[in-house]
Amino acid sequence: MVLALATLCCILWGSSFPAIKSGYDMLGIARHDVPSKLIFAGYRFLLAGVILLVLAVCMRKPVLRLDRRQSGQLVALGIAQTGLQYVFFYIGLAYTTGVRASILNATTTFFSVLLAHFVYRNDKLSPRKSVGCLLGFAGVLAVNAGGGPLTAPPSLLGEGFIVIAAFVLSAASIYGKHISRNMDAMVMTGWQLAIGGLALLVGGYVTGGALGAMTPASTVVLAYLALLSAVAFTVWSLLLKYNPVGKISVFAFLVPVFGSALSAVFLNETILEWKNLAALLLVCGGIWLVTRTQAPPAAAPTAG
Repeated sequence: MVLALATLCCILWGSSFPAIKSGYDMLGIARHDVPSKLIFAGYRFLLAGVILLVLAVCMRKPVLRLDRRQSGQLVALGIAQTGLQYVFFYIGLAYTTGVRASILNATTTFFSVLLAHFVYRNDKLSPRKSVGCLLGFAGVLAVNAGGGPLTAPPSLLGEGFIVIAAFVLSAASIYGKHISRNMDAMVMTGWQLAIGGLALLVGGYVTGGALGAMTPASTVVLAYLALLSAVAFTVWSLLLKYNPVGKISVFAFLVPVFGSALSAVFLNETILEWKNLAALLLVCGGIWLVTRTQAPPAAAPTAG
């Protein structure tokens, strides 16, 4: 069940790549127009949060029964996980290549596994888990093979901000796991998406962003992105709540693989390439190493 749900989240997030690109084209958002991209993301996550909160109310979950401490935690989580993380990511993406961004964004898994090692006693870093993460990262490298030059020198605003975004997302995810112990996962996810989306909207408009006229097609794309975010983030939060961080985070290596494959399908790009198969095999091998259950040690024989 964990395997199926985590893979579903990665498929949904992977599908966001062609959907976002299509949305940018429909709304006339230029590649380096970061403020407008923040607005587009803001509407997406605000709508996703509202959808979850309305659903939670219909299910009679404690949406508004939050004390001051919980409210503060949700504001911090929303601003970090959805707001701040995307600000760093979009700025970084404007100053580096998509290939580098995809590769460096995969460091989220490394940060998650490393932070979990120091935070949780039952989630320690092991040689098997380290090899699994390295295989997953090799898969990300494979899916980006030949995607563009990697010889240009890195910069703080480019590669530096992508890595910062990955670290913020990792730390926020672990903080979210901590909050979810005393809060319903759907309620937590709904509030953090709505708060983060609102923060992105404010930041985008204040810095001069704007969206083109909404059409039925762009509205459908935005609605799809909101729905996938609502589903994927809720399921992911539930998985993190009840499982070790390292066991779940390694699945994130599947996102660029699915993103590449689905972009090929919907954007008429080549999909039958060796690198896609190699990436999938490497990532699946890494996931197997991290998630497989080790047999308990055999009991010592007793004296007869």
